[in-house]
Amino acid sequence: MFADRAKIILRSGKGGDGHVSFRREKFVAAGGPDGGDGGNGGDVIFEVDPGLNTLADYRHRRKFSAGDGKEGDKRRCHGKDGEDIVLKVPEGTVIYEASTGQVIADMSGENRRAVILKGGRGGKGNMNYATPTMQVPKYAQPGQPARELEVRLELKLIADVGLVGFPSVGKSTFLSRVSNADPKIADYPFTTLVPNLGVVDVEGCRGFVIADIPGLIEGASAGAGLGFEFLRHIERCRMLIHLVDAASLDGRDPVADVYAINEELKTYNADLENKPQIIAANKTDAIYLEEGQENPVERLKQEFEPKGIPVFPVSCATGKGIRELLFEVQNRLEQIPKDTQIYRQEFDPQVMIPNDSLPYTVVKSEEEPDTYVVEGPKIEKMLGYTNLDSEKGFAFFQKFLKDSGILKDLEDAGIKDGDTVRMYGLHFDYYKS
Repeated sequence: MFADRAKIILRSGKGGDGHVSFRREKFVAAGGPDGGDGGNGGDVIFEVDPGLNTLADYRHRRKFSAGDGKEGDKRRCHGKDGEDIVLKVPEGTVIYEASTGQVIADMSGENRRAVILKGGRGGKGNMNYATPTMQVPKYAQPGQPARELEVRLELKLIADVGLVGFPSVGKSTFLSRVSNADPKIADYPFTTLVPNLGVVDVEGCRGFVIADIPGLIEGASAGAGLGFEFLRHIERCRMLIHLVDAASLDGRDPVADVYAINEELKTYNADLENKPQIIAANKTDAIYLEEGQENPVERLKQEFEPKGIPVFPVSCATGKGIRELLFEVQNRLEQIPKDTQIYRQEFDPQVMIPNDSLPYTVVKSEEEPDTYVVEGPKIEKMLGYTNLDSEKGFAFFQKFLKDSGILKDLEDAGIKDGDTVRMYGLHFDYYKS
């Protein structure tokens, strides 16, 4: 079954808690702290699998979770890291944040592997908190919490050429004649229910990938017919072949059909209007003209060639004119940059935090000199959402301290340059910017 969309929930692994313990051995009096660190939670990773061409694996399973990190242990033993979960997707899959529709990652081009959700860092054991003035620390850092994120997956096929046109104009027949694809062909509308990809293989013509986009009708961009389901697959195509029924066997006007389909493409995505096009006037073997009747192919040429859109008369049934059409497509492709359209990142889960308020307290430590402790029911959760190991994440954290008023409260409490700020086991040196 072809599936090009899915909505799933991702959960990274929780960081293991740091351990509180003290060295207890024979002949060793008052051994120091030896609680080990917790293991890091597993990451959620997406990876391109060239053997996949649909998102069917994500249609019937909703939640995917990485492994949790294990708690640290005595004798400075580090907890085991949680296992990463690697989700395989076909090339061309775009990952969106479900509620905002913003792009998280585009699994195309050189982007073959992406960490979408980092696991929580393991908490530090009490062995890390021994100081000359605090030789028996009885606390350890909890592991950072797991994170959940709902995402929407969309597969946008990567093809050089998109084949568009109304139902029953011969797109499937054209694809079967020029490529290695084996689409279903029958004499009724909506024979093709899924996009088909084929590699053009004609002697003397270099190969390129062509996609048959099914179900376009008037109103497709607003959800009519099947076209809305598959319009996304045209977005990455470098050019379009617009196939029309020049013989008007179904009573349609080929000139009006071109305008109608182009209007649907423009309504769905204004950029599609600017893609290079070639019109293939199909079924020329079935054209029968009465005396004085205008040739529909000539009418198409008069209408569209002054606009820079060439018209090629072809017959998918007999093969007439197809070779010439393909050579023109190849020539045009050589003039169009081959770079795959990549959707840039708009949403970075690594610096995401909830939008609700974060109450906190700022107090000067009575046990540690020149140290200020910032605590609150949601501060730890905020730290779990922020990747302080990255430059972007740390800049985000600094902005958070300023915007939330924590820096001002620290200054009001008397903090000076070089003093220490402690947040749930994390230590930062304060310097006023």
